[in-house]
Amino acid sequence: MKKLIWSLCLCLSGLQLLSCSSGPENPIQVSQLPPIYPDYVGVTVPAEIAPLNFNSVETDIDCMDVVVRGSKGGEMHVQGNEADFDIDDWHQLTQQNKGGQLSFTVCILKDGQWKQYKDFSVSISPYALDEWGLTYRRIAPGYEAFSKMGLYQRNLSTFDEYPIIENTQVPGMCVNCHSAHQTDPSKFVFHVRGDHGATMFQIDGQREWLKASNDQLGGSMVYPYWHPSGKYCAFSTNQTRQGFHVAPHERIEVFDHSSDVFVYNPVTHEIIRDSLLSTKDWSENSPVFSPDGHTLYYMTCKQQDYPIHYKDEKYNLCKIAFDPETDTFGERVDTIFNAVAMGKSLTWPRPSYDGKYILFTLMDYGYFSIWHKESDQWLLDLRTGGARELKEINSTDADSYHNWNLNSHWIVFTSRRGDGLYSRLYLTSVDGRGRFSKPFLLPQRHPKEYYEESIYSFNTPDFTKTKVNFDAYRAGREIASDRRLETKVCSPTK
Repeated sequence: MKKLIWSLCLCLSGLQLLSCSSGPENPIQVSQLPPIYPDYVGVTVPAEIAPLNFNSVETDIDCMDVVVRGSKGGEMHVQGNEADFDIDDWHQLTQQNKGGQLSFTVCILKDGQWKQYKDFSVSISPYALDEWGLTYRRIAPGYEAFSKMGLYQRNLSTFDEYPIIENTQVPGMCVNCHSAHQTDPSKFVFHVRGDHGATMFQIDGQREWLKASNDQLGGSMVYPYWHPSGKYCAFSTNQTRQGFHVAPHERIEVFDHSSDVFVYNPVTHEIIRDSLLSTKDWSENSPVFSPDGHTLYYMTCKQQDYPIHYKDEKYNLCKIAFDPETDTFGERVDTIFNAVAMGKSLTWPRPSYDGKYILFTLMDYGYFSIWHKESDQWLLDLRTGGARELKEINSTDADSYHNWNLNSHWIVFTSRRGDGLYSRLYLTSVDGRGRFSKPFLLPQRHPKEYYEESIYSFNTPDFTKTKVNFDAYRAGREIASDRRLETKVCSPTK
């Protein structure tokens, strides 16, 4: 029986090879773009990106033939049931054509007839990626239960993915809110929720586990963001609740009974607070430092009667001065984007590292944008004060969590534009005038198989300049031990 099955497999493989053994003969010319998944038509990619492998959207094809030609020279040719490019050959072609274009000629054999589709192009950006890869959380999209989830990292030049830490190591654990110091994971922080809650700092390979909740703060240390000097890390402390909708297009709502913003010094274990950032009637949230380290941006909203008036929870973007020499804040808070005046709510502010822009998400209410179908990306120009909707990268579904790479010419963000259920990672380039290219889905070796079979959503992505060096086995034992460092809270000033 085994010999019969093996012979059958060989026969089927032989038929596939026979159908793809030569180039397309007398193909029918089709004046349409090829039906491929993912849609890579007209995108701009860095030369370092993994191959843009793709499948035919049509089912039961016999063969796909793809020829890629560079505007500055070089050529690739692949055949098979999908476009599967050799990684080394792909990078040789993209490096040769940096600042130029690749032209794709796609022919598909089906029912014994070849069709040649209209060529499409991909631009190879002159801007380097300058990052090793991405870090992100993967989690089942329901969020009612943790199930299997964790923090992962992906090499952007290949298809290799590695777990940083997974919740299977400690029962009931959830990990989230990770951040590296300006994409450098030698300073790395993430938060653990659950019975063994903690905030983890790893600096130059040395780990510390902080007591997750502090009675003086009123909640845990979440939504971290490093100061450019690496001396401080900003956090918010939130008393968070979840609610679940019964409407078909609204699923989960997150709101805070209270939230404040503070800065933490990992050397002295001191929490630096200020009364302007810890107010009774307002919720301060999601702090981020300016690239020069002298301004703290954050979002704030008027406290509501939750959960009754959850739709009145609307956030503005504010700023306050910060002096890293004296560990003190300024005397006033300024609103720099008034989303409430638009009847909207702002979330997830992220300054570009070159100091030109703040990228944020705008939605109807709240701040948990990943489940808000209407959430879109906006860009605030810090030089002019003007803001615009990024129509060139937004979709009709939820476009949410985002981060910049260090040279500020690339962003990664999550979007549900694929099927409305799963959030996936997209990348796009930013030119010197603040214009964004067509987003492209994170490449996978076998994209259709990968994305159709995956049961996880991606969120909170960030770039990383090197692979995160993290001993997950020892970390799991440390989490379960419940040995935690206490933090010292400085009294609010003013």
